[in-house]
Amino acid sequence: MDWKIELVPVPVTDVDASKDFYVNRVGFNADHDHQVTPDLRFVQLTPPGSACSVVIGTGTTDMVPGSQRIQIVVPDADAARRHLVDNGVDASEVTPLDWGRFVYFSDPDGNEWSLQQMPPEFIPN
Repeated sequence: MDWKIELVPVPVTDVDASKDFYVNRVGFNADHDHQVTPDLRFVQLTPPGSACSVVIGTGTTDMVPGSQRIQIVVPDADAARRHLVDNGVDASEVTPLDWGRFVYFSDPDGNEWSLQQMPPEFIPN
């Protein structure tokens, strides 16, 4: 039996500003934006090539904005950082560690993201 993570909530204060940040600056795909009820807006965003999406909106989580931490695996940390910086995202320098090369950034609410380029020896053949 397969168990797949497909949706992770990211708590935000301003849904429209966050959607703009993730789509137009970070490069996520805007999959859905639906106002279900006056108290529930569901905005699903997916990183390019990912099988897992994030949801922002109103009524989607009771987490405090800025409290989420998420890690994404990327094929090239330098290219990922360059993409972020070129689009106005304040991203860290590439940090080499024994378990990969990392780039860090935060969204407007302070939710933290780390992008990991796996070391070649950790990548299955």
